[in-house]
Amino acid sequence: MTTPDTQRPRTGSDILRTALRRNVGAMAWGTVLMGLYQAGETAFPIALGLIVEHTMRHRSPDALGLSVAALAVIITTVSLSWRFGMRILQKANTTEAHHWRVRVAGTGLQPVARDVDLKSGEVLTIATEDADQTADIIEVVPLLISSLVAVLIAAVALGLADLRLGLLVIVGTVAILSVLSVMSRRIGSSTREQQARVARAGAKVADLIIGLRPLHGFGGNHAAFRSYRRVSTEARRQSVTVARVGGVYAGTALALNAVLAAAVTLTAGWLAFEGRITIGELVMAVGLAQFIMEPLKLFSEMPKYVMIARASAERMALVLAAPAVTTPGTGRPVRGTDLEVDCVSHGMLRKVRFRVRAGEFVAVAAYQPRAAAELAEVLALQVPPDAYEGTVRLGGRDLADLAVAAVREHMLVNPYDGEIFAGTLRSNIDPSGTSRRVPEAVEASMLTDVVALHREGLDHAVRDRGANLSGGQRQRLSLARALAADSDVLVLRDPTTAVDAVTEQLIARGVAGLRRGRTTLVITSSPALLAAADRVLVLDEGVVTADDTHRRLLATDEEYRLAVTR
Repeated sequence: MTTPDTQRPRTGSDILRTALRRNVGAMAWGTVLMGLYQAGETAFPIALGLIVEHTMRHRSPDALGLSVAALAVIITTVSLSWRFGMRILQKANTTEAHHWRVRVAGTGLQPVARDVDLKSGEVLTIATEDADQTADIIEVVPLLISSLVAVLIAAVALGLADLRLGLLVIVGTVAILSVLSVMSRRIGSSTREQQARVARAGAKVADLIIGLRPLHGFGGNHAAFRSYRRVSTEARRQSVTVARVGGVYAGTALALNAVLAAAVTLTAGWLAFEGRITIGELVMAVGLAQFIMEPLKLFSEMPKYVMIARASAERMALVLAAPAVTTPGTGRPVRGTDLEVDCVSHGMLRKVRFRVRAGEFVAVAAYQPRAAAELAEVLALQVPPDAYEGTVRLGGRDLADLAVAAVREHMLVNPYDGEIFAGTLRSNIDPSGTSRRVPEAVEASMLTDVVALHREGLDHAVRDRGANLSGGQRQRLSLARALAADSDVLVLRDPTTAVDAVTEQLIARGVAGLRRGRTTLVITSSPALLAAADRVLVLDEGVVTADDTHRRLLATDEEYRLAVTR
């Protein structure tokens, strides 16, 4: 049976309830210890009042010593309860935040994408800031309860001295919370909008970093910067609005708390002047009036933190509760399979039909780059099977009937712009550290010169996105990674566009040799790769117009010869 922890939360309230339920033990102990802390803090002015009262009546050194010892016990209790209480709560808080960060990241990395209208930068913000703010609910609830304990103890102590003082504290606290609860709703709505705008700005700058070199290439960097500046300005304005609302909230809370403390002090002074309370009770009342401002401040801030946690939880629910773009099957392809595209229509593709037999090396010469990209997207499962017409089969089984993870274990579609990660050459080629074909992949992709260039060899450091590599080096590194995976079926799209003609010839021979006996499909316009293939499919205007060897097509097809010869 599915447990509440593994169920997919549908709303932000579900996320908050799950977080509270999972940490009920830590929160219980934290509440007890923080309650002791607040009780000890409250007991301090009460004890001072009793000491004054007792000393004025009896003037006994023994009684004074006993009172000092009692104060020491109170101070020790306050210190230890705060120390261990906050340790428990903060450990639970950070653990819960880690849990939700992993959940959001895991959802984003699932083989089947979610139908979420969010960019990667926004998902990153949700997986970091929103996860942390949602987990704050673990500390908010115990602190709220402990603050309530302090206020109640103060009200009871003052009520024992004079009922009017106790009622003043209770009525004043209720009035303050009523005013602040209304204001906290404005903070919640403003915070949600701020989080969305900041996330959009983060996504925009991430896109700019990815496309920085192409932007410089055609002079679009200034326009892109203006676009980012506009989005960032909107985020700044919303942040200022949130800060303004938060400032009004904090100022109002502080003013109301000060008014209540002053009212308690003045009322106690008037009662002492009238002789209705003793000097010791006056000292206690004045001390409690000063002390009560701290738990009241903490108590009054809790609605704001609850609203922020709820807003963050709602944003996490956007990712976690989003439905999958498709419902994949559960089957698994067999090893050494063939690849068949049967009457596929998608975008520019029009009834595309071909078959790559097991162990065959086939090239697709796509005259239009868009058609090449759409064919690669279909094969990479970036387009759900129910979103295009026709069928793609792996080993005779429809992709729609196979588990996405199982398909990707058997068929690798190397992206045209393969990402390069911070690490080393080796960790980029073999991220899992399990490949046995790293040396062969390095040689086949002609990455040998890059390895030989550095004293560390394959352990040479690579910066984020391959910033310390040239375009051709990054492309060959991505190709080496694809070859090292040694998948049953390999699909490459334009793997040599950034290398010179001599290197391209060597790569074509290396790929053909390394993939001999393995099913390989290369979508390319490279004459070297086309010549190395067993046969070539011509894809023109989304239709397969020819299927023959490269040599025969050069001899018989004038359009093909003009398109692929350089």
